Amino acid sequence: MKKLLFLFVLLTIGCKSDEKMEKQRKFFTSVDVKNILQDDSLSIRAIEIMGNNLAFAANNGVYGLYNSQTGQWKTNQQLNDSVAPEFRAVASTSSDFFMLSVGNPGLLYKTGETGKMELVYKEESDKVFYDSMIFWNEKEGIAMGDPTTECLSVIITRDGGQTWKKINCNAFPKSEEGEAAFAASNSNIAVQGDHTWILSGGKKSRIFYSEDKGNSWKVYETPLLQGEATTGGYSLDFYDAANGFIIGGDYTKPDGNEGNKAITKDGGKTWQLVAEGKDPGYKSSVRYIPNGDSKELVATGFTGISYSKDGGENWTQLSDEGFFTVRFLNDSTAYAAGKGRIAKLTFK
Repeated sequence: MKKLLFLFVLLTIGCKSDEKMEKQRKFFTSVDVKNILQDDSLSIRAIEIMGNNLAFAANNGVYGLYNSQTGQWKTNQQLNDSVAPEFRAVASTSSDFFMLSVGNPGLLYKTGETGKMELVYKEESDKVFYDSMIFWNEKEGIAMGDPTTECLSVIITRDGGQTWKKINCNAFPKSEEGEAAFAASNSNIAVQGDHTWILSGGKKSRIFYSEDKGNSWKVYETPLLQGEATTGGYSLDFYDAANGFIIGGDYTKPDGNEGNKAITKDGGKTWQLVAEGKDPGYKSSVRYIPNGDSKELVATGFTGISYSKDGGENWTQLSDEGFFTVRFLNDSTAYAAGKGRIAKLTFK
């Protein structure tokens, strides 16, 4: 009888704990969108959370930093001689901000000692086109771009961004015909610890994986829509070393909702399509929500903001307001950027 009573008490406590956790877990049903920067001349595809603040770089050589405490912006323009680069990739360490341009020449700038940005890497080629950049830690970072020879362009720094070295194609899997990447949201690369994933797109859309911060590489297939220059994966994110998500499609056919969403649970070795034939269609950016147990995701694109609470199996359109890219400050607040604006998103 005492054992039965003890078991009953345990079960009762367990049920109450489950009920408490369920009550604490509140899934989102809406999002408030508040513009914090508006400039019709800008197309902003690269933003970076820096502490509680936000940095961006965009077209026309424009870049800036938002102070979340004062609500004020400091913006500037970076010129290469008299030409204004178009920036679509940014990254940061605790001490420096980095921005990388698309097109020829490829220009990578970092925070300089004098307060101005200094050029730390330049690459000239008719085919050069960098898409994304991220840091593993304070000293080591990686950027990727379209192939200039027979493999994707990958550059790595091991000294805090002072110098960058391009990986030789002998040490990286060869690209297939028409395989490149999309500079849509600065999210073609994901890192977790030493693990790194690079997403390609176009006529071939695959995952390039390194377990040792870019020293060795493998390549894995995806079931994503591919075969045309505008198809494939546009964005990926990893919640941890095992759970990842890809979103994309074809921006010329934004309603297409087949072959544009895929999930992995084994670190990117295998991928399965999810929400087949269900919205959302094309999206350019996807992010796991912090503390969401790899179940909660937000995807943005010019078609609006979508939310999933079950790992991408089902989605809800929270807003029709369009953005190219999104980054989370915490588990209910994010920043999103797009055509002519940056906004603060508050999920409720």
